[in-house]
Amino acid sequence: MSVLHNVLIRWAPETPAAHRDRARGIARGLAQRIVGIEWLVEGPSVSPEGLEDGFDYALSMSFTDEAARDNYLPHPAHQELVALFADGAIEKVVVYDLVA
Repeated sequence: MSVLHNVLIRWAPETPAAHRDRARGIARGLAQRIVGIEWLVEGPSVSPEGLEDGFDYALSMSFTDEAARDNYLPHPAHQELVALFADGAIEKVVVYDLVA
């Protein structure tokens, strides 16, 4: 069964656009660098509802199974992205995984 991995990000207001763009570029390339990612989408919300609660960026992907998700977590490509998030560039992150 596939695992859907969803990440919501609230950028810190002082995070420069170039830093955000670098993170987005790395995120977009994860599916090509990590075995087991079936698909990946990322970007800002386009919802007309306005219920984002301050979250202004999301990353969603599907893994072939839980083992693929577990292998992704320590993968150097993922850790490169985590490093950009971990330096104070974000105010809050929510990760929510579910089985599909």
